[in-house]
Amino acid sequence: MNIQKSYQQDNGMGKLYLVGTPIGNLEDMTFRAVRTLNEVKWIAAEDTRQTRKLLTHFDISTRLVSYHEHNKNASGPELVRLLQSGDDIALVSDAGLPAICDPGADLVRQAIDAGIAVIPIPGANAALSALIVSGISTERFTFLGFLPRDKKPLHQELEALKPMKETLLFYESPHRVVKTLEAMMEVWDPERQMCLMRELTKKYEEAARGTISECYKLLQEQPPQGEYCIVVQGSTDSENEASAIWWEAFSLEEHVEHYAEQGLDRKEAIKRAAADRQIPKRELYNYLHQK
Repeated sequence: MNIQKSYQQDNGMGKLYLVGTPIGNLEDMTFRAVRTLNEVKWIAAEDTRQTRKLLTHFDISTRLVSYHEHNKNASGPELVRLLQSGDDIALVSDAGLPAICDPGADLVRQAIDAGIAVIPIPGANAALSALIVSGISTERFTFLGFLPRDKKPLHQELEALKPMKETLLFYESPHRVVKTLEAMMEVWDPERQMCLMRELTKKYEEAARGTISECYKLLQEQPPQGEYCIVVQGSTDSENEASAIWWEAFSLEEHVEHYAEQGLDRKEAIKRAAADRQIPKRELYNYLHQK
């Protein structure tokens, strides 16, 4: 067990600050974020060129180092060594909160394993910003990040998500968003409510609200531009009625075997069966391996 008292312990080691940065509008930078970036010894950035623009705007002269997907195996241990020697480090991503859909999550894990305090400095977040203006239920939601690129795994993922009742949040690039909506219409009810959010906090911010099919039609008329946050309604009544519980007579093992016979590997088969039954896949995995 790891218990962190962020501001009540001093073990001689530095602290790793996860600093939220603007997702577009520089006025979303918090006073606390600016102060933290000024006070730490190092700033670890996903893209130093992008972050340098931010630092210049706020007149921050802290030394900048690179930490990204392609150098994390070498850079990560070195950053942990600096933290262990007593240096405070701020981790930032290109935009928004670090460690979400970026390699910062690996550094966080390494720091925790080394006994280093990891402290959040809250800031802008694209997915939650899109959610709260979508008009779709905010009571329960799941963030999925980027969906698979290739068609087969994309369809498999959407099939697994199909019975989920909570609101679903995704990130998508302008180059792939049309294909993603096409796949959603093929697998899900095209009449599910959706919000396509682009250019958040920027001059051309736009929220397109409608059904999946209506949003798809919009993209046919207006070619995609900018990065997208996609907010989608959970499973609809018509979908639930259409997907009668065909597996009701199956045992848990038979349910998983049904998907395995369709060519899915065991991990994916367990994931699909767990989604059908609306139970955590870890719970199903543990049950099967205890027998």
